[in-house]
Amino acid sequence: MTKHGFLLATLVLAGAALPIGPVTAATPEEEQAAFQAYFKQRFPNVPEDEFKNGTYAIDPVTRENWEAIEEFPPYENAISQGETLWNTPFADGQGYADCFPDGPAIMGRYPHWDRERGLVMTLPLALNACRTAHGETPLKYKKGPIADLLAYIAFESRGQITQVEIPEDDPRALAAYEQGKRFYFARRGQLNFACGHCHLATSGARLRTETLSPAYGHTTHWPVYRSDWGEMGTLHRRFAGCNEQVRAKAFEPQGEEYRNLEYFLTYMNNGLELNGPGARK
Repeated sequence: MTKHGFLLATLVLAGAALPIGPVTAATPEEEQAAFQAYFKQRFPNVPEDEFKNGTYAIDPVTRENWEAIEEFPPYENAISQGETLWNTPFADGQGYADCFPDGPAIMGRYPHWDRERGLVMTLPLALNACRTAHGETPLKYKKGPIADLLAYIAFESRGQITQVEIPEDDPRALAAYEQGKRFYFARRGQLNFACGHCHLATSGARLRTETLSPAYGHTTHWPVYRSDWGEMGTLHRRFAGCNEQVRAKAFEPQGEEYRNLEYFLTYMNNGLELNGPGARK
């Protein structure tokens, strides 16, 4: 596969043959460049920094409704509750600030490759590692307190730039990236769909009453208040929901499959500004 092989792969997603691995591998940097160029060419009238707004960057009708919602955002309570959680000491008298001494504006540091643990470290995983280190029960990963805590951290981190790194001197990091990429392009479920069918090859098209959002910008605005949920939810909750929508069994939130997927997808979004938490239909 040439350095444009990733881009070519996106163009055949709707066909019967779906490449799941390169013949001559492009580098992650080359794949990222092709990924971003694909969306800039597909939506030439969308300024690059607008992709952080997801479907609202490409659909003026839903954007108008979204802008009205943002005047009184439904995630405000989550931010407030998350701030309380951040500032509430654990039973041992310590707190999140003892694990994250630079303060709550840390969203831009995640996900990253954790060399010592040999895995992709996401922010929810790091928050629960902090809790267990201080004798606290881990939080559940889909919704509830974890989403509130993430909402506060995301709000404090607004304006940071997505900048995921794949360390060249640790082949395990590249392997995690490749596994995330394979997950993204693998067909699954009774509908035999890959993530890229909706969010690459047919991004911008209508599916029932919704506009399929471009993958470029998918990781910038989490956690999200979704009207369909009636509450806040995490990125991995959405991953699980997408799997279920194609009639596939969802993986465990913060399991290796979704963490590697997040690593790949966030790397593809490098350079975009973080603007979470968000509100979506």
